[in-house]
Amino acid sequence: MNNLRINSFSEYKKAYKESIENPEMFWDNIAENFLWKKKWNNTLEFDFSKSEFKWFKEGKLNITENVLDRHLEKNGNKTAIIWEPNNPLEETRIITYRQLHAKVCQFANVLKNNGIQKGDRVCIYMPMIPELAIAMLACARIGAVHSIVFAGFSSAAIASRINDAQCKLIVTANEVYRGEKPINLKHIVDEALKDCPSIQTCIVYRRELEPTMMVGGRDKFWIDEMAKASKDCLAEEMDAEDPLFILYTSGSTGKPKGMVHTTAGYMIQTAYSFDNVFQMQPEDIYWCTADIGWITGHSYIIYGPLACGATTVMFEGIPSYPDFGRFWEIVEKLKVTHFYTAPTAIRSLAKESLDYVLKYDLSSLKVLGSVGEPINQEAWHWYNDYVGKGNCPIVDTWWQTETGSIMISPLAGITSTRPTFATLPLPGIQLALMDENGQEIVTSAEKSEGRLTIKFPWPSMARTVYGDHQRYIETYFSTFKNAYFTGDGAYRDAMGYYRITGRVDDVVIVSGHNLGTAPIENAINEHDAVVESAVVGFPHDIKGNALYAFVILYDDQNPSEQLIKEIKDEVSKSIGAIAKPDKIQFVKGLPKTRSGKIMRRILRKIASNETDFGDTSTLLNPEIVQDIEKGKL
Repeated sequence: MNNLRINSFSEYKKAYKESIENPEMFWDNIAENFLWKKKWNNTLEFDFSKSEFKWFKEGKLNITENVLDRHLEKNGNKTAIIWEPNNPLEETRIITYRQLHAKVCQFANVLKNNGIQKGDRVCIYMPMIPELAIAMLACARIGAVHSIVFAGFSSAAIASRINDAQCKLIVTANEVYRGEKPINLKHIVDEALKDCPSIQTCIVYRRELEPTMMVGGRDKFWIDEMAKASKDCLAEEMDAEDPLFILYTSGSTGKPKGMVHTTAGYMIQTAYSFDNVFQMQPEDIYWCTADIGWITGHSYIIYGPLACGATTVMFEGIPSYPDFGRFWEIVEKLKVTHFYTAPTAIRSLAKESLDYVLKYDLSSLKVLGSVGEPINQEAWHWYNDYVGKGNCPIVDTWWQTETGSIMISPLAGITSTRPTFATLPLPGIQLALMDENGQEIVTSAEKSEGRLTIKFPWPSMARTVYGDHQRYIETYFSTFKNAYFTGDGAYRDAMGYYRITGRVDDVVIVSGHNLGTAPIENAINEHDAVVESAVVGFPHDIKGNALYAFVILYDDQNPSEQLIKEIKDEVSKSIGAIAKPDKIQFVKGLPKTRSGKIMRRILRKIASNETDFGDTSTLLNPEIVQDIEKGKL
């Protein structure tokens, strides 16, 4: 990709100008750098009114030939993945591109031997081990659509995703340790599969030597299946617009949205953005600390880095185990050059003793990155001063599950950085700020603030919500005409730099993860004692945002610590521990409009300790605001 790399700010401005004036030619030139079985006929066809977008129409390719096969001749012995275990006493695994290719082909044959064909959906619920990467790439090898579920979600959350996509096979592990805590993934999967009639086969990787309950006729061990499979597997020819994966993200309504990403456009833009944002050299070591269960892991642990022939680190553990120096120990040990993590992790480490950072040699670091949510100023400076020692540019990246790849970011060492600013759009990304009347804000004032939209298609955009295109249209393309609405607010300064100010819809970003409030409220309302609830986000020193639940109980129920625990357990069981509210306040009522809509704006202010509630006279029950405010936690 180096022949397309931007090497100076003047080159960035030139590339951006070309990408806006002639986007098809711009992306054509990038696409030429990849392996195609058949070249595309039309670069782009789209219709905003139907929310239909097609890139590289009728082009044929396979993404695994681009992330694996094309590196084999010259770089087959280069390290593709370095795996670092949860327990530092366990051995690091080094996997070359040649070895990864062989394992992917072998597991692709395992999938075929178990009846998986092109277009079938495969659920993957695994810890951060190389076999997770092997499984997802094996799906792509044969044209199966992978749906990876974060291995912290509950059995109910897995079941809903499997049933929505009608997956035929699931890949999991028996047990895993997260820090010192053992988690029996197979037990969670068994619970889920009680309600998943579409699943025919469950393949289990034995991560721990614990006894594993297996269901006859359905469950098979990874090692046994691999022993029967050949290491030769031709890559399936895929259309540019064939689905590559489904990844579920929380919505502002109850049901998670299965975002569908397709093959060619996703590959091209993740590779292009990775290459230019991080500016890696062939000998560099790149580490993104995300989980592959999220889009960050899909795009910037696996597909983007491997498409560029990079060495990428996978870490199974957590930043606090065995102590708060674990990240920095790994940076020193592996001589990591590029480090990409979430503001949540930075904040949690910043509150610990500086000794955890200072005792390690971090001189290998060249570039630092931030992802998942806007980074606050204090965290930015701590990261810059103590991790980067003032020598590493910080690429503060903004993007979403739906965008597929980074949309706004500094280019490391090329464009200037500024604390808390995502800075400038990448070439090919046409941003617009909209006012509340749907008019674009075109002024170049000192500060223009509005709702962040994208007014022209980009290759890595999600194409639909699986099985529900109308929901895709309504969620992303109904707010503003001929534009994608991100759901985020932002402001732009006189230099054109963007700063993301946060969500403007009913989605809260907690520890970098989008959590829809509606499914959490649904889970709370399942408790027999609960009449109604409302969940909002409030500022949190570590997580960025945390969840605050306002809960109405039936008259015969009394608030108690036990009831709080039961409600939290209900949320954990329904969605996962990540969605548990930090605070639960029992209230007599909720502020509502006369049409019955909950005024979340007021609840957010109460949760955030703000006192200016604006005009409450239009509420059906204005007196309730003062009652809630008096009882706030």
